[in-house]
Amino acid sequence: MKIGFIGLGNMGSAIATAVAKLEKHDLLLSNHNPEKAASLQDVIGGQLMTNADIASQAEVIFLGVKPHLIGKALTDLADVIAVNPQAIWISMVAGLTLADLQEYLPADNLIRIMPNTPVAIGQGMTTYAVENPQLAPLVEDLLAASGVVAQVPEDQIDAATAIAGCGPAFVYVFIDALMQAGLQNGLSADLAKKLAAQTLLGSAQLVLESGIHPAQLRDQVTSPGGSTIAGLVALEEHNFRYATLSGVNQALAKTRTLGKK
Repeated sequence: MKIGFIGLGNMGSAIATAVAKLEKHDLLLSNHNPEKAASLQDVIGGQLMTNADIASQAEVIFLGVKPHLIGKALTDLADVIAVNPQAIWISMVAGLTLADLQEYLPADNLIRIMPNTPVAIGQGMTTYAVENPQLAPLVEDLLAASGVVAQVPEDQIDAATAIAGCGPAFVYVFIDALMQAGLQNGLSADLAKKLAAQTLLGSAQLVLESGIHPAQLRDQVTSPGGSTIAGLVALEEHNFRYATLSGVNQALAKTRTLGKK
């Protein structure tokens, strides 16, 4: 199958890297920055092409253009899109709904996905929405090497994005803060990074594999009068959970404005 990628920013490159792991498709790559596209090609293979070539030849096209540029990009491709009406378009454009995309693309051939950057290493979280249920197996097959893939109602995809799409940045800030605490208390940078990252990785895996609510897992490591409860009280005093809620809600509010004209 010929699979095209129009737009190879951080997310587009991550998805292309995940799809390349399947090793059974021809990849067609395009980006406004040819050097960036060439660098990705060196890693995952594929052919460098123009947007028009991809739109005319690919059977599946991942669309990773910035929200404010999508209208012009698809309008410029209108004639080419018309000669390849069977192509399946998979949009990862934040804030742009399936209804918005139908202004430019065939309604029955649209999938909307919102991945996060860990898809590049097979540990991502991608949500997707479709109106044509026959397309669901296709997107799950193409993203099989990317991590976890979940179908959601489209009216929930922005909220899912605020957690899974923006969440890695929040997690990286937390890891960095834990590292800084390690440095402050005499640990080397390498050791502090390993301690912080592995702690988050293991804790997250325990949540997924145990099925136990995070609050219960928290209680299991919180002894009365101990070190952990002292640290938790300090986090609460500085509004840790409220700050997290606010971060997600602000990200959601911004996402909902990105696709608006």
